Amino acid sequence: MSHDIITGQYVRIEQTPASIGTRLLALLIDDTLIAVVLVGLSTLERMLKLTGAAETAVILLALAFLAFYSLLCEVLNNGQSVGKRLMHLRVTRVDGSEPTIGSYLLRWLLYPVDVGSGGAIGLISALVTKNHQRLGDLAAGTVVIKEQDYHHLHVSLDEFAYVSEDYRPTYVQAADLSLEQVNVITRTLDTRGKDRDDRILQLSRKIIGTLRLPADTRPGEPLLQTLLRDYQYYALEEL
Repeated sequence: MSHDIITGQYVRIEQTPASIGTRLLALLIDDTLIAVVLVGLSTLERMLKLTGAAETAVILLALAFLAFYSLLCEVLNNGQSVGKRLMHLRVTRVDGSEPTIGSYLLRWLLYPVDVGSGGAIGLISALVTKNHQRLGDLAAGTVVIKEQDYHHLHVSLDEFAYVSEDYRPTYVQAADLSLEQVNVITRTLDTRGKDRDDRILQLSRKIIGTLRLPADTRPGEPLLQTLLRDYQYYALEEL
């Protein structure tokens, strides 16, 4: 079940929590990879007949890989382990923002609790919570979502008038704008160069037709800015 969230920039993003089955498959892939690496290190140790300090180093390397695999993957790969990447999943914060290192660390610290008793604790938590969150997710304020629903989008309120409580939208059609369309409008307004005015004019004309705005609507930058403010208004209205 998908749910709408409002980012700190007052932009609505629809996120779909990953299913428990998909998360289990991602976990299976990660566990398989870990097992392959550990077996490989063990085989290498036997082949080279390592002893003493060299043998201890290999053992410590294996233990470090086993212990820190998920944490390092998520921190270094924007919330994705190998299994999550292959299953098109990603860890993000509940509010849609990118998790901090502290968030990843907290998920990792509670992982042993979640997998305790054969993984029963984490599974029960995922089953009874709305967003299929294990204990580590609940504590860190994170959720595992389908990657196609994750977007990096920044709409600076410094560039547009703040949507006050008494604001009245000009175009009701702004509520039908998709996240991708809002992103295109924002990037077009942020464009620098000689062709900026032409791009804004072309985009605004296209939007007039797409949203079926009144025939006398004047294309241009003021129209795009108004549509963004109206979009923010309707996003806030859903809180």
